Amino acid sequence: MANINEYIKWRGDIPLNEKFPFNEIDSMILARFSYLIFNRIEMNEQETVKNISEKMKNFQNEEFLYNGDKELITNMGKSIRYQEMTVTDYIENNIKESEGQFSAITIHTGEEEMYISYIGTNASIYGWKEDFNMAFMDNVPCQIEGKDYLEKIAGKYQNKKIRIGGHSKGGNVAIYAAITADSQIQERIIKVYNYDGPGFNKQIIEKYGKKSIIDKIETYFPQDSIIGRILNHEEKCSIVQSTQKGILQHDIYSWQVLGTEPVYAMQLTDASENINMTITNWLENTTNEQRKIFFDSIFELFYSTEANTFGEITQNLTKNLSVILKRYGQISPEDKKTITEMIKTFIKYAIKIKLGRM
Repeated sequence: MANINEYIKWRGDIPLNEKFPFNEIDSMILARFSYLIFNRIEMNEQETVKNISEKMKNFQNEEFLYNGDKELITNMGKSIRYQEMTVTDYIENNIKESEGQFSAITIHTGEEEMYISYIGTNASIYGWKEDFNMAFMDNVPCQIEGKDYLEKIAGKYQNKKIRIGGHSKGGNVAIYAAITADSQIQERIIKVYNYDGPGFNKQIIEKYGKKSIIDKIETYFPQDSIIGRILNHEEKCSIVQSTQKGILQHDIYSWQVLGTEPVYAMQLTDASENINMTITNWLENTTNEQRKIFFDSIFELFYSTEANTFGEITQNLTKNLSVILKRYGQISPEDKKTITEMIKTFIKYAIKIKLGRM
């Protein structure tokens, strides 16, 4: 068994060609590629993976967003398979005021194909808030920007076929961009890859779920998936084995690969199914307005600390807890009542499902 970094060491010496064409593991790697710290280096209009690897070589592991990213770009920079791929059109647009966190990059895998990679949630509090906004909004800023980015790239490189991918929220953005694109762009799309990214509410599914582009989309869940199971999925879904447990399985570096494919599992775990049922029932039995009040209020407590990340909150936990408690006391009685009822509703369904009553 191996993960994507070990795959590069094992097969990175084989060029991308007709004898060893683009495969599922290549997609996992390029979906993860957008998480690299491009905002910490000088990006030219066109770069190669090798150049990017060289520019990032002096950064320490902890300076990257997630453990495994430094090893990924180091391995890619040394590999014949990836090092000469051209990288273009990096964009990062994070706006705290609108709770929008977006970044994307395009990797040209050959003369005829390119891969659009959307980043998932970064460490920012407002980035996580945008995720939860999906529970009561038809679309969020990153989805709209993802659609605009796809249209821009498709127009700029009109002779190329397109693959689109992303991990976590990036996978959700990849699907949204594809299903909302016009038919001419959809015809050029080879496949859309969603790695444990959330689904969509019923309104989006009803509006776009019957399009033929759905047949080109595949979502991959780890066995204990939580984040990816949120909301609805109409596309093909596959289950991948992970070496981690619980929420830690969201880490794509824990996913197992063999040859040119992930190591598939037969089914999701009972824990994943129970959590998904609890969240689904909670969503179905609460209104958009209730969910908006709940999540807006909870994150307003985090914002009151003036921290940019959850890590910053924990660095001075005693002080920040005091700030949070003070801010909670300022919430209106009506909103406090809604928060309490929402928590009670969630616990009620969690207990019923655990006891096997649903």
